[in-house]
Amino acid sequence: MSKTVQIIDPQTGKQTDLPLREPTLGAPAIEIAKLPRELGYWTYDPGFGATASCQSDITYIDGDKGILLYRGYPIDQLAEKSNFMEVAYLLLYGDLPSQREFECFDREVRQHTMVHEAVRYFLEGFHYDAHPMAMLMGVVGSLAGFYHDSLDMFNPADRNLSAIRMIAKMPTIAALAYRRSIGWPAVYPKNSLDFSERLLDMMFSVPSEPYEINPVAAKALNLLFILHADHEQNASTSTVRLVGSTGANPYACVAAGIGALWGPAHGGANEAVLKMLDEIGHVDRVPEFIARAKDKDDPFRLMGFGHRVYKNYDPRAAIIRSMCHEVLNDLGIDDPMLDLAMELERIALEDEYFIERKLYPNVDFYSGIIYKALNIPVNMFTVMFTIARTAGWVAHWLEQHETPDARIGRPRQVYTGHDTRDYVPMDQR
Repeated sequence: MSKTVQIIDPQTGKQTDLPLREPTLGAPAIEIAKLPRELGYWTYDPGFGATASCQSDITYIDGDKGILLYRGYPIDQLAEKSNFMEVAYLLLYGDLPSQREFECFDREVRQHTMVHEAVRYFLEGFHYDAHPMAMLMGVVGSLAGFYHDSLDMFNPADRNLSAIRMIAKMPTIAALAYRRSIGWPAVYPKNSLDFSERLLDMMFSVPSEPYEINPVAAKALNLLFILHADHEQNASTSTVRLVGSTGANPYACVAAGIGALWGPAHGGANEAVLKMLDEIGHVDRVPEFIARAKDKDDPFRLMGFGHRVYKNYDPRAAIIRSMCHEVLNDLGIDDPMLDLAMELERIALEDEYFIERKLYPNVDFYSGIIYKALNIPVNMFTVMFTIARTAGWVAHWLEQHETPDARIGRPRQVYTGHDTRDYVPMDQR
């Protein structure tokens, strides 16, 4: 017999039994769909922080214990032993691929890395200094006009092809947007390179001289893409699923996700870290800003420390920290801002104020430092995040279309406006 939770209306004494959904891991969820019908109540949950909007097999997070699993696999094992393309396959299809499955998937992605040539002309319509995220969102939203031959969302083959296209083309579009923003000619994808190497080549190679890909840079990007590939029902993934619930094409759904990710409270956090470091200016001023961060009356906050979900050390930050130091050591970069960041990290890991409040450096803190060390400009940070998160977005989009009880998203509200009132003619107001 399935478990239920009994709810009693204290005003009327009327009661109802609500089903309990038992997860594989984590807290059970009370299914409240019949609550309005049985007792006449909605639930109120600003930001949906305590509401499960769907059932998913993809990602599990335990913020208190610092656990992140992709399809049951711990993120530290995937970061150490896997690569981004294998992780993308895992997110989309549920299991790690065999050698043959991986080769077929990787080959299929490589076959779709090119974009329609008209996309380049579309990008030229943006002002030269437009933010790359604006270009990315516009171009991705337009892809349904270029690839409308396979948009039957009731056809599993069309859905799968759309997912493959999205993962394959996002780095190409990102690189085109970057080069448009700095006035460089377009570079076509070299499918002989792997995912991260291909992106670096499209971003930084020039026709006038050979470009050598730094293996440490490619390794760092591969790691960042794995760590950013999915993160359960965050704002952008929930946006993709909400738009997807209407039956919208995948390009419209992902474009909406890009818009959500662009927000500084979401994907723009690593960009905010660099702005904070720029505000601090010099390592000698670190104590001053640490004191300000501790002052509850001072609006200054340290960006890149703590996390809404993780009440322990962000498991992704623990992994990326060593890569951050490896990149800085290997490239031998002498950058005062990076020295400043390392001093902030040292203090945060030793100062009792931060330790007691679990304000540890998070993944945004380290990813911003790595991107800067790789000469990726600040306005491209969220674009890099988008490239990785696309794998998670399309995985959730595919899952949503395969879920029997999926419905169009329609949140409720607690109305606090005027009661009914009569129209008053203008000359009497």
